[in-house]
Amino acid sequence: MHPQNECNMPIGKVIKSTGSWYDVRDDEGVVLKCRLRGKIRLNGVRTTNPVAVGDNVSYEKERDKDTCVIDRVLPRNNVIIRKSVNLSKESHIIASNVDLAVVVATIAQPRTSTGFIDRFAVTAEAYHIPLVIVFNKCDIYDEEQNAAAQELMTVYNSIGYESFLVSAKTGFNCDRLENVMKGKTCLFSGHSGVGKSALVNRLDPNLNVKVGEISDVHEKGKHTTTYAQMFHLGFGSYIIDTPGIKEFGLFDLEKETLAQRFPEMRALMQECRFNNCTHLHEPHCAVKEAVENNEIAAWRYANYCNMMDDE
Repeated sequence: MHPQNECNMPIGKVIKSTGSWYDVRDDEGVVLKCRLRGKIRLNGVRTTNPVAVGDNVSYEKERDKDTCVIDRVLPRNNVIIRKSVNLSKESHIIASNVDLAVVVATIAQPRTSTGFIDRFAVTAEAYHIPLVIVFNKCDIYDEEQNAAAQELMTVYNSIGYESFLVSAKTGFNCDRLENVMKGKTCLFSGHSGVGKSALVNRLDPNLNVKVGEISDVHEKGKHTTTYAQMFHLGFGSYIIDTPGIKEFGLFDLEKETLAQRFPEMRALMQECRFNNCTHLHEPHCAVKEAVENNEIAAWRYANYCNMMDDE
């Protein structure tokens, strides 16, 4: 069921955005081509995309045309948002109304940085979106890479983020991923080349999402998805596949509350001497002491410090 529409216009869900046109699925599953009314672009929101995949919108048919016009974006439950790549003062909404965020990471070909995972996790925390981390391509990991994956998963699981190995190629643990996704609208995100599209195809082979290739020269994924798109999976879930993201710039998150987005830091903050402790240089800081005692992973704390340094 969509939220109540006080204008009595039909309501649909945005399932694809290509810039100026949007695919909107109505209540009967029919996909409509829609454009925006100009006034939506002038509503004062500092974002490069006033309408995002996942949005519920009201629309009306254009006279004598097969297309529609989006009249209004209904209130969102949440958003996943990042700093705009080219416009630092603006944001880009990756998706809205998400039940579960899934970070698709890799230890090899290409390696996903923990900085990327943690920035994404911080954003999910800020908007109270549950997060799952899957390490794809486990079928190609050598002993050292498998040990590195196990170390990361141990930390993330202890924090409360379910994380596990998967293989889009062999299907390993894809049933586990399917179980955590069932009945939810899920956002898939990760660097280019980590195998998001291949994983989507493994979960539902009928979709046949375009799969990219890894560049032999740079081991960076070639961008195959140029826009976010929502797919319906055969086992009763929706998945939002996003463009490969090189960097995940935090947008509009206050540094005073950043530590609260790290669950393991949040649990200790009351034990710091100072109420406004930044956990950087203050004495008798429970967070720094936990890092020194290996109770908080040093690399998680380093990622926190890097985020605090962001302009």
